[in-house]
Amino acid sequence: MSSDDLREAHAAVTLTAAPDAPATGRRDAPVSTEEARPEVEATLARARRAQAEVEFWPQERVDDLVAALGWAAYQEDTARSLADLAYRETGLGDPEHLFTLYRRRVLGTLRDLHGVVTSGIIEELPERGLRKLAKPIGVIAVASPATAPCSGVVGNALPMLKTRNAVVITPNPRARHSATRTVELLRRALETIGAPPDLVQCLPVTDRQTTEALMAAADLVIAAGGPGTVRRAYRSGTPAISAGVGNPAVIVDDSADLAAAAELIVLGGSFNNGTSCSSESNVLVDAEIAATFLDQLARRGAHLCDPAETARLRTLLWPDGQALNRDAVGRPAAALAAAAGIDLAEPAKTTALVAQLPPLAPGGVPALDDPMLGEKLAPVFTVSTFSSFDDALGAVETLLGRIGQGHSCGIHTDRPDRVVRLAARARAGRVMVNQSTAVGNSGSFDNGMPFTQVIASGSWGGCSRSENVTWRDFLNYTYVSHPLPLSLPDEETLFGAHWRRLP
Repeated sequence: MSSDDLREAHAAVTLTAAPDAPATGRRDAPVSTEEARPEVEATLARARRAQAEVEFWPQERVDDLVAALGWAAYQEDTARSLADLAYRETGLGDPEHLFTLYRRRVLGTLRDLHGVVTSGIIEELPERGLRKLAKPIGVIAVASPATAPCSGVVGNALPMLKTRNAVVITPNPRARHSATRTVELLRRALETIGAPPDLVQCLPVTDRQTTEALMAAADLVIAAGGPGTVRRAYRSGTPAISAGVGNPAVIVDDSADLAAAAELIVLGGSFNNGTSCSSESNVLVDAEIAATFLDQLARRGAHLCDPAETARLRTLLWPDGQALNRDAVGRPAAALAAAAGIDLAEPAKTTALVAQLPPLAPGGVPALDDPMLGEKLAPVFTVSTFSSFDDALGAVETLLGRIGQGHSCGIHTDRPDRVVRLAARARAGRVMVNQSTAVGNSGSFDNGMPFTQVIASGSWGGCSRSENVTWRDFLNYTYVSHPLPLSLPDEETLFGAHWRRLP
C-alpha cells in the first residue's frame, strides 16, 4: 500500500466508540479433549476427502480455482461487508482501515501467486541430474488471530489452495463469527466452480482443547496469534510454522527526509489503530534534528504528549504497570486521549499519540522498565533521542531483545553505510528502509517483500522460519536424481591453502 492509499484510509475514518460484539457461538464451559475429538475427527475426515480429490489436479485447474476464490473475496461489496463485520464483532481497529487492508492483502497475494507453478515438475537442473517436483502437504490447520480476521482467512487460504492443500481454520473466539462468514464465502465460491467446498472449513467449536486436538491431527500448523497459541502449535507434535512478536523500533538519523519519515511513521503507527504487530512502536531520532522531526509529526496528525500527559497515558494503557488494558486495545487516538484526560486541539484530525521519553542513556540503553516501550496495540508510539548512531544501534538491539527479537526494525536515512550497519547488527528478519514497517513488512506494492499473513522471526523469536511465510512453505518436494559421470573433488583445491599454513 502506498502512502496515498494510507492517507485516503485515514481521511475516511470516523472516531466512534467500539461497538458491542455480537455473540460468537463460543461455548461458555471448556470442552474436554475427549469431547473435542469427534468434532475434529469429522472435520478432518471431510478435509482429507476433499484434498484427495484435488491432489492431482493439473496446474490450469488449480489456477482457475484460485482466481475464482480471489475474485469472490476481492469484490468491493464483499470486502466492505466483511470489514464492517470484523469491526462490529471484535471492536478492534477501524472499519475503513480493515477494508483497505483486506483488499490490499487479497490483491497482493493473488499477484504473488499468479503464474507460479505448484504442480508437477517445478525445477530442472540437468547439470546436477536433478528434477524437483511439488507435492501438497495435506490438511493445514490455521490458528487465526482476532486482528484483521477476514483478511487472515483469505490470505492463508489462497496460497494453501494454490498448493492443493485443504485448510481448517480455528479462529480466535473474539473473531469467530467473522472467520466463519469468510469461510462460508470461500466455500460457496468453491461450489460454483465444481471444487469440493470442504477444502476450506472452520472448526464448529473454538476453545483451547478443540484447537489442540486439531493441531495434533493436522499435517501442518500455521499459528498467527499470541504466545500461547504459538506454544500450543509447537507442542502439538505436528510440524508448525508461526509468526513472531513484533513492535518495531525505528531510527531517524540526521540525513533523513524528515517530512517523509514523519508522514510514514504517523500513518504506519496509527493504521488500523495500531493493532498490527508491525506498527511503528518506538522511534529513535537524532537529537540534532529532533525538534524539526517532532514538528513534522505534529503537522501530520500526531499529538505530542507532554510529561504529565505521557504519565496519564501510561496509566491508562497499563493500570497496574504491567498488564496492557484490553479495553484500550485498538481504540482511536481521540478516544484514548479523552480517557486519559488529554486535551486535543483537533480531535477529529488526531490519528496518533506520541509519548516523548527521556534521551537514551550512554551506550544506547533505554529504560526498559518503562511499559511504554512494550507492546501497545494502539495508535501510540514513543520518541527518544540519541546523540550518536552507535547509541541508536545499541538501543535497537536492546529493544528487539525485549519486544520483538527476530521480527523487524526500520531506518529513515540517506546513508547506505548506516543501513548496512543496522542490518548487520540487528537480530531481525526485516529491515525497512525509508518506508513504514507497518506497511512494508508483510508485503507491499512498492517493495519486494512477498505478501504474507505470517511474519516469522526465526530462532531469534522462537519461530521455525525467519522470512515471510508463503506458498513455498505449503509444499513437500520430491527430488528425482539421475546418475552423473564420476566427479571427485580435488584435494589441493580443498586443502591447499590450509596445507601451506601448516608448520
